[in-house]
Amino acid sequence: MAITSANQLELLQTAEAVAREKMIDPELVVEAMEESLARAAKSRYGAELDIRVSIDRKTGKATFTRVRTVVADDEIENDRAELNVEDAKDYLDDPKIGDTIVDEVPPVEMGRIAAQSAKQVILQKVREAERDRQYEEFKDRAGTIINGQVKREEYGNVIVDIGRGEAILRRNEKIGRESYRPNDRIRVYIKDVRREVRGPQIFLSRTDPQFMAELFKMEVPEIYDGIIEIKAVARDPGSRAKIAVISHDSSIDPVGACVGMRGSRVQAVVNELQGEKIDIIPWNEDQPTFLVNALQPAEVSKVVLDEEAERIEVVVPEEQLSLAIGRRGQNVRLASQLTGLDIDIMTEEEESARRQAEFEVRTKLFMETLDLDEFFAQLLVSEGFTSLEEVAYVEVDELLVIDGVDGDTASELQARARDYLEAAAKKALETARELGAQDSLIEFEGLTPQMVEALAKDDVKTLEDFATCADWELAGGWTTVNGERSKDDGVLEPFDVSLEEAQNMVMTARIQLGWVDPADLVSEEEAEDGAEETEEAEA
Repeated sequence: MAITSANQLELLQTAEAVAREKMIDPELVVEAMEESLARAAKSRYGAELDIRVSIDRKTGKATFTRVRTVVADDEIENDRAELNVEDAKDYLDDPKIGDTIVDEVPPVEMGRIAAQSAKQVILQKVREAERDRQYEEFKDRAGTIINGQVKREEYGNVIVDIGRGEAILRRNEKIGRESYRPNDRIRVYIKDVRREVRGPQIFLSRTDPQFMAELFKMEVPEIYDGIIEIKAVARDPGSRAKIAVISHDSSIDPVGACVGMRGSRVQAVVNELQGEKIDIIPWNEDQPTFLVNALQPAEVSKVVLDEEAERIEVVVPEEQLSLAIGRRGQNVRLASQLTGLDIDIMTEEEESARRQAEFEVRTKLFMETLDLDEFFAQLLVSEGFTSLEEVAYVEVDELLVIDGVDGDTASELQARARDYLEAAAKKALETARELGAQDSLIEFEGLTPQMVEALAKDDVKTLEDFATCADWELAGGWTTVNGERSKDDGVLEPFDVSLEEAQNMVMTARIQLGWVDPADLVSEEEAEDGAEETEEAEA
């Protein structure tokens, strides 16, 4: 095909038609045509030449040019597209490095192979432009619901036509044993939109907790208007779900609004989710209260919260245990997802037995270390004393409230406790030194001899060793793997060292060793504070 005046305008008309059909910018199609013509010219004149093509946007005339760049003598790699300053003087009056020499070359006749190559370039560019348009259209729709039409099923994954593109509903994102036939209408949640080499990948879901939240937003006007807020959602797809809601208007009942007249609103969501039973729970800022609500329909006797470990102990009557746990642990699992806490459920009898065991352990501790009889040791435990440190360093007045304890007895108790602690510290220090603990670690502020001993047993013997520790290695923590939370024991965890205290100690050690400049820390804190203030202002 030759670029003649007869088909010059046809180029622009073709570009317009393709752009209109694919809903992309005509300029992109024209640029693709320029690139394809340049490629055909290179095959005619030589691949080493820098041939460029410019198509006039009004007349459709294609201009072919050869471009040569002026470079330094030692930088010439392609002598057909580059030349030095001296040679450039034949073409330019005062050539400088970086200047270009542009010569027009005759248009080329496009043979069958060149025409096919040009077509491939144009199609590729059009596909890329189409993918970009699709990505731009759907990237901001992640987190919303869309209606689509089933096109086909591949290995259990459903390919869905969503209008201007295709999306995929993976097998594990379908509810239960759902199956679809071509042309079935389907309502899905856009979980993620990613730009990939093959084009934008739009991932759908019907099992995501936010799918249910979005369905409620569609059915309950108060949620859509922001009067009622969905605070948390937990699902066992196709079986059961819990949703926590709060009303920002005291005159509106959040649970009643979500249920609707005769259950009409919640029933619409249940029908869409293949009969999934939904518990609607009032949200409460107080975690124990919220958990009691979340464990409905089971009744709870007592709740004990461990905020640092993000664990919670729930005590229920014996007859309520199976109801609280639920079939295959479903009720307690959903309540755990809803609150973000690990939940231990025990009966009143089990809790009483555990408390009795703790009482006996503490009684025995005071009997052996303070040389007390059982009755006196039990008195201390009953008054809330749990450790020798509390007895040794508490205000004397707190010991005097115990029946039968006068000033002399209180002083004697504290003296015995202090003597025992000092002896234990001395022994721990000796053991730590025998294990190789260095003075730099022993003298570090914040570490007791027992802590140094524990560190030395874990092969942390110098301040340098200590400074390389991670905070969770010292204080312990929790790791979530495949949805299961597992406990990581910390070296200093038996001494009730918190994660924050561990962070501060490690950072202090690094500063003392000169690994960290305190000025840098101040700069980082100021930057974080500034970022927080900006976020608050924007909010």
